[in-house]
Amino acid sequence: MKSLIHAINSSVSTFITDEEGAQVVEYALIIGVVSIGLVLALSTGTTNLKTAFTALVTRVSTCLTATCV
Repeated sequence: MKSLIHAINSSVSTFITDEEGAQVVEYALIIGVVSIGLVLALSTGTTNLKTAFTALVTRVSTCLTATCV
């Protein structure tokens, strides 16, 4: 019985001092914050990005069908 209590105590102590899981959580939080920042940054510039992309596609299609200026 005493060895069982010692084994449980040892397992709990090892679990408490283990920091590998903390690093995974930190990386997950960093990825989450960066993802939110990217979504916010890209959502505000969507109109300008769409306009620029449309202009690029129009110019490329014009160059393919006629002479480029």
